[in-house]
Amino acid sequence: MRKDVLFLILGWTLIALTIPLFICGLATAWLDNIELALYSFALPCVISPALGIILLSFTRTNTSERLRDKEAFAAVGLVWPIAVFIGALPFWFGGMFNGPFTDGVGLMDIARGGINSWFESMSGFTTTGATVISHEMSPNCIPGVTEDCINSQAKGLLLWRSLTQWFGGMGIIMLGMMILSRVIGGGMALARAELTGPSLSRLRPKLRQTALALWGLYIVLTLVEFVLLSTIGDMSIFDAFNHALTTLPTGGFSTHDASVGYFDSVAVELIIIIFMFLAGVNFTLLWMVRDGQGLKPMLKDEEFRSYFAYILIALFAIVVSLVVTGQYKVGSALRNGLFQVVSIATSTGFGTEDYMPWPVATHIILFILMVIGACAGSTGGGIKLLRINLAFKVAMRELVRIAKPRKIERIRMNGEVVERNQIGLIVGMLFVWVGLFGISSILLAIFLPDASFESITTLVASSLGNTGPAMGEFGPSNTWAEMNFGGLLLTSILMWFGRLELLTAVILLHPSTWAKEDKEQADRTAVALFKRLLPSTNDKKKS
Repeated sequence: MRKDVLFLILGWTLIALTIPLFICGLATAWLDNIELALYSFALPCVISPALGIILLSFTRTNTSERLRDKEAFAAVGLVWPIAVFIGALPFWFGGMFNGPFTDGVGLMDIARGGINSWFESMSGFTTTGATVISHEMSPNCIPGVTEDCINSQAKGLLLWRSLTQWFGGMGIIMLGMMILSRVIGGGMALARAELTGPSLSRLRPKLRQTALALWGLYIVLTLVEFVLLSTIGDMSIFDAFNHALTTLPTGGFSTHDASVGYFDSVAVELIIIIFMFLAGVNFTLLWMVRDGQGLKPMLKDEEFRSYFAYILIALFAIVVSLVVTGQYKVGSALRNGLFQVVSIATSTGFGTEDYMPWPVATHIILFILMVIGACAGSTGGGIKLLRINLAFKVAMRELVRIAKPRKIERIRMNGEVVERNQIGLIVGMLFVWVGLFGISSILLAIFLPDASFESITTLVASSLGNTGPAMGEFGPSNTWAEMNFGGLLLTSILMWFGRLELLTAVILLHPSTWAKEDKEQADRTAVALFKRLLPSTNDKKKS
């Protein structure tokens, strides 16, 4: 491990974070007041670049050697908690939660405020969308007086909260690829480690150009949604901008306690449904449509067809359940069911209705959507449909072998043979997910002894899938503020693991990753280990 190269990446990330912090500070001075802007953003604007410069001071001046896989994984794994730490400071200093500048609070209240700020920032950057803003936790909300606790927060802090999701959606590393590929090379190593980011299919001759193209598409879609929400949806400029920032990353942070249900507008819901659905599609396919290739590449893609079909099937099952039980008429069932299915399937987490009073069958369907998620190469969370499709094909192949042991059958996706290392990665990821889900459920049950089985399991699934709303006591109409220190820390770690799609985090925590090696040994180890765990670029294209 060349720690100086790792420090270089982390140092430039901290320096780069100063730009959105400074912009939000100016916005806070304009939307709220200068005093709040100074409290919230002045110190973070000093701390972030200062830490970055300190890290850069440990790097070598010669950075011509390309970034190796081991360093790429370590960098991707560590960028998130560092960004989360810096991102939490405005919430803590600005008084969204009890902090060092909040009047009349004790040390325990300040400590809890720090944990709440960390959780809110982690939920933002990982695009989970769970929140702990509540009347009990925020000094800006007075129980029995403040009707809308989230909307009572400073507008500048709400804007920063939305921006954490927007930057986290496409991936901080995807943004860094545009800069770092010129500094140290090895952009593909970073991209392979950022598995939740857009597909590695080369849309442009160089990876840096690919990152620029994808970020350009991401920005354009955000702006289009903003315009539609502020015009056709008749939202205020502030509400429309914040919801556009949190829809494309499938984040789900809203400016109101009632989420999208606050607006009670069919137009708003339809616009958000369309953009949530698009955010759950592989961004490479969206780029092909934008590039003039029409809908043909999208319709030919097996994963997209599965994505479309499983949303329709889930919608049909939920609508039938709601109508048969007499809770809704067909029109209302279709409206509420469609929004919740797309919201949960894409791991966005917006809500228009509390689904806890719905039949148990709908809870099971929503739980399945929460676990599976959307397409690979999208900004959505979950296991991803690509992996589920391939795992199903592997299972079917093994069943056929029982009856016909001599038959040789290759696993194919979109007509291309899937290599063994890709299948091994999928099996490994699913095994790690199941194991982590079980262990985390037990730990969370210890931290929250009074919580129900439904609450515990859905909290873990929601955290790992970066979905946001859970069920039981932590359903869509409640925040996660009732959890204690242990519960908040555990779920925030699970959000981090889920955003890294597990294997990156596991590799980061493995002792061999940090073992001292000479250059020759490091090269051999990196190639041997990471080429076994990760598919090559060509394998990605085949899948």
